[in-house]
Amino acid sequence: MTEQEKPVRGLRGRGRFSSGTERWSRSDWWGIVLEAPDPVVVGHFWSELMGWPVWKEDENDVALDVGEGVGYLSVQRAEHYVRPVWPPEPGAQGMQMHLDVEVDDLEAAVAHAVELGATVAEFQPQEDVRVLLDPAGHPFCLYT
Repeated sequence: MTEQEKPVRGLRGRGRFSSGTERWSRSDWWGIVLEAPDPVVVGHFWSELMGWPVWKEDENDVALDVGEGVGYLSVQRAEHYVRPVWPPEPGAQGMQMHLDVEVDDLEAAVAHAVELGATVAEFQPQEDVRVLLDPAGHPFCLYT
């Protein structure tokens, strides 16, 4: 099968770029978007926690530049935001997704996240994982 006969993998209609293409000239960006009642607070929390600069900010949206590749993390305003509950409870808004962040020193990473505004969840399912909640209540995990 020739290169032209091979089926294209991934989403049709999306640009295909070589690894040598400068990232800012690409048009195949993808991202994770969190909702929050105050995107500026939550956006800056994640910027400080991960060391990623704020790329774009206004009162309704904060986008972070993860520094490599074409992915981003964004926080957008949700007027009718319902804070998720952890652990899940019947009839309550559960988490829809969560972020996992690997760390070398769990205790130091948890302390840093708390300094920035996170809270440690009461329920902790594993010894080598800490579930925390960002300022809007989104659960996330720090793990070794």
